[in-house]
Amino acid sequence: MKLLNKYSLSFTMVALLLLGLSSCQDNLDELAENRTFNDEIDYSISGNMVLPLIGTYAGFYSRGWETIPLIAVRGDDVNAGGLGDQQDFDATDHFVYNKDYWMYNSLWQLNYSDIYTGKTAIQQIELYREAGAPSNLADQYIAEVKTLNAFLLFHLSRVWGDILIPNTGDPADLLVAELSTKDQVMQYISTQIDEALPALSTIHPADRTDVPGGVNRYTALAIKAMAEQELGNYQAVANATGEIINSGVYQLEPDFYELFKLKGKLNRENLLELQYSDYGQGSGDQNAHLFAFYGPQSWEPAVAGIGSGWGFFEPSFKYIKFMLDRGETVRLETSVLFTDRGIAELQQDPNYATLPDFVSNTTRDGDVINDYARAKFASGKHYLPSNQMTPGRTAYGNNKNYTCIRYAEILLMHAEALVRGATSSSISADEAVKMVRTRVNMPEITGVTLQNVVDEKFAEMAMEWGVRYYDLIRWEKYEELNYDDRVFTTDKIFMPYPQAQVDQLPALDKP
Repeated sequence: MKLLNKYSLSFTMVALLLLGLSSCQDNLDELAENRTFNDEIDYSISGNMVLPLIGTYAGFYSRGWETIPLIAVRGDDVNAGGLGDQQDFDATDHFVYNKDYWMYNSLWQLNYSDIYTGKTAIQQIELYREAGAPSNLADQYIAEVKTLNAFLLFHLSRVWGDILIPNTGDPADLLVAELSTKDQVMQYISTQIDEALPALSTIHPADRTDVPGGVNRYTALAIKAMAEQELGNYQAVANATGEIINSGVYQLEPDFYELFKLKGKLNRENLLELQYSDYGQGSGDQNAHLFAFYGPQSWEPAVAGIGSGWGFFEPSFKYIKFMLDRGETVRLETSVLFTDRGIAELQQDPNYATLPDFVSNTTRDGDVINDYARAKFASGKHYLPSNQMTPGRTAYGNNKNYTCIRYAEILLMHAEALVRGATSSSISADEAVKMVRTRVNMPEITGVTLQNVVDEKFAEMAMEWGVRYYDLIRWEKYEELNYDDRVFTTDKIFMPYPQAQVDQLPALDKP
């Protein structure tokens, strides 16, 4: 991983998409500077062809802390922290959208900027190829960039529906581009993946020595399956997920709790993750994600001195009650950090007056979650125990990776495709669901139905990349989103385009 951060790659970017953000960004990590390619690069040094790829990964890993929560906040599994200076984030969770909100513009511009970074990297790789670098290796690197770009474009379209597809390496072309429908975007993603597949490695990301953690054929197949799932092409979903399953490259991490801790870094379950490291050193260089957004505002860590979080990402009462009703233990303990205030409010409901012993404000690693104003619970999936921190590092969640795609999701996508009528030469829906449930000590289900898959994904994938929200939209289970004081209508499926982009891009300003 350290290799990925030893190099920086230069890109000349058009000022398009890069309007300044509001003062609400004071806590944002600084964006990467725009730089210029060195005209004196010697493209005949074939060994340097990996550098544009490394630069693409570095940009991909530098996701703004605000972007993933914005993608994820609208499901019934999670609530925005209701107090503080991000009121429009809370409003978004309630399907009240402010097109001027800085987070909207940030998600749009950062994803598009990284897509163009990838396209520029492809141009550089081609120059190395022309100068004599191995063509098969150039094909692989270009395929990896296409895979990363497909993931970024996928989430843009999930959030906004109809978007602009960058067909060239020049961002200025967006000024004259026409909107593509969400279905067209998903088909484009699937086609891009088909082009990439033949050149991609089949080695598990953890086993790669050139770019540790880099994407492979199965990462690409997972993204293709996600796009085809949005299109309702369930046989294509079954084919892609079936190939992943049959490969034997991936397996479920036996310990669900530790999957989201240090043991989860480059785990055999992960098909894609954002990588970070403090290199095992208590000070000096590091690359880290700002996990404070998800953490409790007040806690007593078992290892003194570790900072608290901001409290903006809260598992919902609806999710917690759903899990208790199912008799969930490991997944509930892993996914939720409880406060005494949250437990007391939960127990006001007579159905939950008596709770399992693990429902406590003290985690199994000895960190005590205090009451705090912004929320009653915090996300356990974004929590790194203080006793797993590198001594000397004090930022909440420091050195934790950010998981993007897990094998458990692949198994449940496969199961959904089969109950939707697809066929498979891999495993049955019953077997796929059984694998996910067995890992967390839940009993086997036979004759799996769509509702079983719906429930299993709710239990397994809560607080991860908005999977629950986008599943409910695809399943048209809109009533599930009308919980607590929320009122959802189908005109709220997509967010409005950021006004800062509407002001620049003519295609977004059409009625």
